[in-house]
Amino acid sequence: MAITAADVNKLRKQTGAGMMDCKKALVETDGDFEAAVDVLRKKGQKVAAKRGDNETKEGLIFAQATEDGASGIVLALSCETDFVAKNSEFRDFVQSLVDIAIAKMPSTVDELMGLAYNDKLTVAEKITEQVGVIGEKLVISGYEKISADRVVEYNHPGNQLATLVGLNSNSEVATDAGKQVAMQVAAMNPLALNKEGIDDNTIARELEVGKELAIQEGKPADMAEKIAQGRLGKFFKENTLLSQSFVRDNKQTVEQFLSGSEDGLTVVDFKRLALS
Repeated sequence: MAITAADVNKLRKQTGAGMMDCKKALVETDGDFEAAVDVLRKKGQKVAAKRGDNETKEGLIFAQATEDGASGIVLALSCETDFVAKNSEFRDFVQSLVDIAIAKMPSTVDELMGLAYNDKLTVAEKITEQVGVIGEKLVISGYEKISADRVVEYNHPGNQLATLVGLNSNSEVATDAGKQVAMQVAAMNPLALNKEGIDDNTIARELEVGKELAIQEGKPADMAEKIAQGRLGKFFKENTLLSQSFVRDNKQTVEQFLSGSEDGLTVVDFKRLALS
């Protein structure tokens, strides 16, 4: 059958593929739209396989809370170049993935990939299709979710970094305080909520390094042990969220800022994703 410009444009709008790719797919399938979509998807699969070893250091990260504020997700979709990352269509595609994650709240990337993107494709299949359209490797390189009495998100300008903070109160005061703590998480990159969240291997490593440094400074072995413990305390203060100095007022810790904002207010969980 004859392939018209209207047919090509219709397929382009449906798939986002280039005009020439759409025309070739329609010619190959004799105008069968469903078959042409499959041809374009297969092209995407071939592109994905060919670009499988390529690095994906660019992309976008979005954090978003549910409408009731009781849950939230943060998702990173990585690509190969900032040219793609800055494209409005890429941004819209990332947002569409976030919308699906917010609606279904999958626990893992694998669960997210298996969800329906539309009535024809799963999320995984849609990403593969977009690889064919864009011509770059695309990877969901990060995905986290939390639930709490109130979840607050922070998206750093440029969407290269985003955070979620879960609080034990859903008051307006808690929400405002949470926004400031979410920015603290973005700026200071804490390893854990408190010292109990630091794993034993990290603690052992910090003690060993602290002791070795003290010995190199000429301190006797018995003092080196005490000095290492002191340095471990400093490590906890700098790397655990509640013990960190509050960025907007370093005379108090994050824990003190929260309890001063509302009696008993604290963070119960947080997540941070950044493009490496």
